[in-house]
Amino acid sequence: MSKISVGILGATGMVGQTLVRLLEDHPWFEVTELAASDRSAGMNYERVMKDRWNVSSQIPEYARPLKVKECTPKLNCDIVLSALDSGVAKEIEENFAKSGYAVSSNAKNHRMDPDIPLLIPEINADHVDLIKKQQKKRGWAGFIVTDPNCSTIHMCLALKPLFDRFGLEKVFVTTMQALSGAGYPGVSSMDIVDNVIPFINDEEDKVETEPNKIFGTLTESGIKAAVMKISAQCNRVAVKHGHTECVSVKLSKKADEEEVIDAFESFTTDRSLNLPSSPLHPVVYLRQDNRPQPKLDVNEGKGMVSVVGRLRKCNILDYKFVILGHNLVRGAAGAAILNAELLKSRGYLE
Repeated sequence: MSKISVGILGATGMVGQTLVRLLEDHPWFEVTELAASDRSAGMNYERVMKDRWNVSSQIPEYARPLKVKECTPKLNCDIVLSALDSGVAKEIEENFAKSGYAVSSNAKNHRMDPDIPLLIPEINADHVDLIKKQQKKRGWAGFIVTDPNCSTIHMCLALKPLFDRFGLEKVFVTTMQALSGAGYPGVSSMDIVDNVIPFINDEEDKVETEPNKIFGTLTESGIKAAVMKISAQCNRVAVKHGHTECVSVKLSKKADEEEVIDAFESFTTDRSLNLPSSPLHPVVYLRQDNRPQPKLDVNEGKGMVSVVGRLRKCNILDYKFVILGHNLVRGAAGAAILNAELLKSRGYLE
């Protein structure tokens, strides 16, 4: 099978670097174009990243000689994976979609647009068919799909088995989010050492609104949102990689603790989707009292799973538990790749 050509927008940032790393030797995709800001354009990737590479020991060999280009729709590729900052992503991604490119975006700009899919393939793969409505409405030759906020992704993966088996009415979540989620150079050491910062711009709104679109039902007129009340408090902490989330839930049906754990452990990916990056078990439940921990568990399932533990009765709602997920892998770059795989599986990349 000839591979599908891929371009990466924002290839020099933390998420862009992670895309470069994860796409090395991908069975379906081949990176043919790297794009970034004007100041990087014209140089090869190895030179641009000389003092900026942060996500693994070495830049992949395939990427080193590639010339970095501007983020304009003149790239030689079939799909672009966007790791652009939200400050510039909207116009650039729309220009690519208008020009006939498929766009798998990590940016927040289009997530809540009613005609643009907000995808987690293990949860709402059928939402990809919003693309037809999007193209008809906007007159685009191409299209945009998005992945959710990094904390939203891991929370929703953990909530999915509970939503399906018991129903969910209320969710309360407090996040402790890693420094790499702020990009590079990110938060000053003078601000984060010996400290917790109880504010991340726009984060709580994303965590409170995105899940109801994700868990919504695709209808002829669009997505009918689910109805869950969600309250979020988001904090930046001095951890390099891995967002930790403390969650309490109100279930629609009564369940004992072993039934809830069984829901987590029994949750599997629809293998008919045949997505190379999708783990068979998207949720891994750890029964040790002191897990999950970022230092020990952030790379579980190659960073593509949500790790859950510490299930207990909640005195206010029904149950409480802890979620850990890799914010750069499944929370960002890996999610954009998985969405691209879904597009290929569903016939949107020909």
